[in-house]
Amino acid sequence: MSRPILFVDRDGTLIEEPADFQIDSFAKLRFVEGVIPAMLKLRDAGYEFVIVSNQDGLGTDAYPRDTFQGPHDLMMHVFESQGIGFRDVLIDESFPHENAPTRKPQLGLMTPYLKDRSIDWSRSAMVGDRPTDVQFADNLGIRAFQLRTPQFGGEWDWTGIAHALADAPRTARVERRTNETTITVEVDLDRAATPLIRTGLGFYDHMLEQIGKHGGFALSLDCVGDLHIDEHHTVEDSALALGQALREALGDKRGIGRYGSDGPAPGVTFTLPMDEAIASAALDFSGRPYFVFDGDFRRERVGDLPTELVPHVFRSLCETAGLNLHLTVRGENDHHKVEACFKAVARALRQAIAREGRELPSTKGVL
Repeated sequence: MSRPILFVDRDGTLIEEPADFQIDSFAKLRFVEGVIPAMLKLRDAGYEFVIVSNQDGLGTDAYPRDTFQGPHDLMMHVFESQGIGFRDVLIDESFPHENAPTRKPQLGLMTPYLKDRSIDWSRSAMVGDRPTDVQFADNLGIRAFQLRTPQFGGEWDWTGIAHALADAPRTARVERRTNETTITVEVDLDRAATPLIRTGLGFYDHMLEQIGKHGGFALSLDCVGDLHIDEHHTVEDSALALGQALREALGDKRGIGRYGSDGPAPGVTFTLPMDEAIASAALDFSGRPYFVFDGDFRRERVGDLPTELVPHVFRSLCETAGLNLHLTVRGENDHHKVEACFKAVARALRQAIAREGRELPSTKGVL
């Protein structure tokens, strides 16, 4: 069975890099934040680890081998004590001006691995802190993760890397641009995070936050719309973009619950109470958009959101997500009723997108 390899740089990736770029004493040894729990998670996901490091002039008078070896051995011992072993440690000792074929980003050190058919190259990756590590990954044809550092930039931390590789997250980024709105939506269905919503409509932001929070997934949505005209385009297009992101993140929908309600059991509608109001939602990621709404509102607006647009939000969401949604609401206070609708749909989404295995939940063979 093939296994993926995580190739990792050493200085600045596993251990912090000092100002003089040489970890030549025990006092300089500091581990990068989050590296050990992240590597444990990746180990449990089946990854093997190989260190690939440039150590400029190692073994010369400028960088004696004995000053390198002690801190290096201690680093290896700490990893081993935590249950993290390395398949190999590959070190190039040349100076940059020598242009050695073994120096990253060149692949001279990788010759035995390029011939190894037991490696799952499709899942393998490289983690480093420098652009040369990214180029090394590109040369190797694997995914690159550049750690975020003040010296070299980058956008990743170890927690995010472990999530991206071990959890195989269902993510999507959708950009929707029209003459009326400019929208960016990002979702990660396998990670909970504080929702980040900016539409220019405070109450609508609060309602979309309910989708992410109670849906149990990471959601960010930024919309710049023609609010000088009215709210319609901003509200509608945000829902359309969110639905598209959900559909793209779900992919072929293998392993999902598919059906959801805001109750404890799939397919069983459960009323969600909010003070005097109750709302119920039942949905199906059938691929066939259909929306049924039973309810009404007395007020023209709640905050800056016209209540006539509330059903339209869910109808738009169904259209691009491929959802069949039945939504019912009763109550006296329109604020409570609107919020109950969003929370009920969110809880139904949480159940429907949950992973339950690898089977496609359809006798048709496609969703």
